[in-house]
Amino acid sequence: MAIDPGIQTYNAALSGEDQEIAEMLASTIDEGLPESTNKIWHAHPVWFLDGNPIVGYSKLKNCMRLLFWSGQTFEEAGLQPEGRFKAAEIRYTTRNQVNNIELINWLEKATLIQWDYKNIVKRRGVLERLK
Repeated sequence: MAIDPGIQTYNAALSGEDQEIAEMLASTIDEGLPESTNKIWHAHPVWFLDGNPIVGYSKLKNCMRLLFWSGQTFEEAGLQPEGRFKAAEIRYTTRNQVNNIELINWLEKATLIQWDYKNIVKRRGVLERLK
């Protein structure tokens, strides 16, 4: 699937190393999740499977953050817990820190392990496992 023009605009607005990281992430994620849709969601690039958020990235003050909504369930040492649900993240300050083999592995896990974030509001904050 093509990368949403909003994501392309988001990436183009970044500077230097952040832009390179974002473009690298977008390309690898899009290739690794061929069945996904993508768009700017809550002001950040996010990829979805069947309307459920799977992975996204965002510019923080001094880094780029890659977030997997179900990432804590992957049980991967490279990902750190984020928030009170099942999300996990990794932060990058240089493009050389992005390990494509690791990222592809996480994308594979993201298709196999999913929590239902799409209906979290309807379920009043309760997550149910989809896969």
